[in-house]
Amino acid sequence: MIHHHHPLTSSCLGTERKLSSFHFGPAGSQAGKAYIQASLHADELPGMLTAWELKQTLLTLEQQGKIAGEIILVPQANPIGHAQSLQGYQLGRFDLASGQNFNRHYPQLTSAVYAEVKNQLGANAKANTALIRAAMRRHLRQLPEPTELVSLRKTLMLLAADADIVLDLHCDSNAALHVYTGTPLWEQCEPLARYLQSHAQLLATDSGDYPFDEACSQTWWELQARCQQDGLDVPIDMACLSVTVELRGQHQVNRQLARQDATAILDFLRWRGLISGDAPAAMPPLPYPATPLAGSENLVAPHPGVISFLLPPGSVVAAGQPVAEIIDPLQDKVTVLSSAYGGMLYAHELHPYATAGMSVAKVATSQAFKTGKLLSA
Repeated sequence: MIHHHHPLTSSCLGTERKLSSFHFGPAGSQAGKAYIQASLHADELPGMLTAWELKQTLLTLEQQGKIAGEIILVPQANPIGHAQSLQGYQLGRFDLASGQNFNRHYPQLTSAVYAEVKNQLGANAKANTALIRAAMRRHLRQLPEPTELVSLRKTLMLLAADADIVLDLHCDSNAALHVYTGTPLWEQCEPLARYLQSHAQLLATDSGDYPFDEACSQTWWELQARCQQDGLDVPIDMACLSVTVELRGQHQVNRQLARQDATAILDFLRWRGLISGDAPAAMPPLPYPATPLAGSENLVAPHPGVISFLLPPGSVVAAGQPVAEIIDPLQDKVTVLSSAYGGMLYAHELHPYATAGMSVAKVATSQAFKTGKLLSA
């Protein structure tokens, strides 16, 4: 294992933060490269514990000579957010200096990369992949780092953008395990979802505002579309499987779940050939089919009150089936919330008090009814 320290642009005199990455296996291996990071939203900690469990096993596997590909692990992807604590409450989702979400506004690479490689692409898909990745690295290295947050984004992208597999470990408020990935990547992602026993698989080609996972993968299908538009008959592979893995809820942080999730990820890496020696475990069935992110239904409270949840995350619900009640104890008003379409109830709000207009629960449905930005703030 090699431990690298990546200094970030200092935001204040007398201070400096750094990002730590742990590198296993041979760089540049034909077996491929995987990049795994945790807690980009710094108040989401299940992934950090899972990353630590991964680290312990990867150390053993490396000593046994069983790591065939390059695996980069970043257990703390957001040291800025972890320093944002106010009276014991972790403010890890938004950067206090700018107000920006730590998982938005990553570099958009398509236009710059296409301009550089357009006239060099050929008939060999692997050669095109290598050409595109080299252009990505050059473009990222040239980006300025005027602020600490921009510096963090650039550093994370430089570690991940040329990987075959990118796993961004998050969690929801109170949820069943679920994943987000690009629609063109679902065939590659399905084995991972099956190993993780993911209850919802939310697919999109553009969810809005360039979150980290899409910044890593979206370039590939956008380049493919640009080539087709310009009449270039050249193969562009979907060379980066980038997935946001939501490891249940914020309070579901324990060693047993972390070991379970780390084992699933390691089995997927074995299945992909980055870990040699032992065969991966048998792939279990998928708990629920993939659905469009544009079909994620938010059940919204029409008035304030106490929330009484009627079903746990991970429940399949029918259209019209009650999911939660909003109870106003002052006016004795009870409103039942149900799904208009039916599907997989995959997340609840963590705190059982609703303000008017607040999203209380999320249901993955097969009906793509949303347009515009598909992710919450």
